[in-house]
Amino acid sequence: MNNTAISGPHIAASNSNSTNQIMRKVILALLPATGFGIVIFGWPALYLCLISVGSALAFEAVCLQCRGLKPGHYLADGSALLTGLLVALSLPAWAPWWIAILGSAIAIVLGKQVYGGLGQNPFNPAMLARVALLISFPVEMTTWVNPGLILLGPGPIDSLAIIISGVANPDAVSGATTLGSVKTGFSLNQTLPGILYDYSGWLALLGWERGSLGETSSLLLLASGLWLWRQGVIQWYTPAALLGTLSVLALLSHWIDPQHFLSVWVHLNSGALMLVAFFIATDYVTSPNTRLGQLIFGAGCGLLIFVIRSWGGYPEGTGFAILLMNALTPVIDHYIKPRIYGRYRNGKPLDLGQTE
Repeated sequence: MNNTAISGPHIAASNSNSTNQIMRKVILALLPATGFGIVIFGWPALYLCLISVGSALAFEAVCLQCRGLKPGHYLADGSALLTGLLVALSLPAWAPWWIAILGSAIAIVLGKQVYGGLGQNPFNPAMLARVALLISFPVEMTTWVNPGLILLGPGPIDSLAIIISGVANPDAVSGATTLGSVKTGFSLNQTLPGILYDYSGWLALLGWERGSLGETSSLLLLASGLWLWRQGVIQWYTPAALLGTLSVLALLSHWIDPQHFLSVWVHLNSGALMLVAFFIATDYVTSPNTRLGQLIFGAGCGLLIFVIRSWGGYPEGTGFAILLMNALTPVIDHYIKPRIYGRYRNGKPLDLGQTE
């Protein structure tokens, strides 16, 4: 990586991209899924995004000021804005305002600035905030609403009351997500009988699914992730290994016992899997540097997500899987070392990024 292309804390970068360019492209890639989530969850979702992004920028500015740095210069790189957006996408669409502010504080202050700022964090800030909030406030983090159109939901004034008071419209509150329904049932047939089980996968693919803002349209997130790959912002190794490992495990387990294990289709289109695969697991700072290391990292994430979804106490395991693999990144980098530039193997020079 050259000296002018220092990557930010959320995404793997190619050498031709500066930090500002990377952040702009990632934010642009997230806009379709974010906009769709706002459309189907209404004004409260829009307010939640604004509060999360605004508080992330404010916490970043305060931390930079305390460190004796000029906030205006560093805020321009877009990393704090991206962090706030990712935090919003990890929250229930009608979460109270203080959840968004606390999540941004955890991500920016504890997940980023205490380690020295941009590029120094060992854990993904947004996933650190998501997991911390889920453990600390399980009720607020698992109160879902049924999707609907923004024009048919509460208006702008009523939505402000929902965000401020944290009391959602009882008619709009649902019981659980697809993963949550399966987790609380004895078998898939008891929780999602017959055609409804397969239909839920199609709903999640198209985006008509209850859950966090980042757990809506897997189709939009997949398309945006592929666009980032085509733009050279991310590489394919980590997403392919993550999705491939999870798919193989889901295929085998569902074939052995379809009554107790989710199918590949539902696994891929439920929860925050697509968001994590393309926008979180590809974090340049908290994931390995080598190709082999990225494949191992992605496979580990896929394995942990499957294990937590199948046997863990929480329906969704993406956040926990990312943090656990973030902790293993230094170990992977230690044993899967990049080759020393200029070395040869079998009489041929090794390409940058290969291991000896």
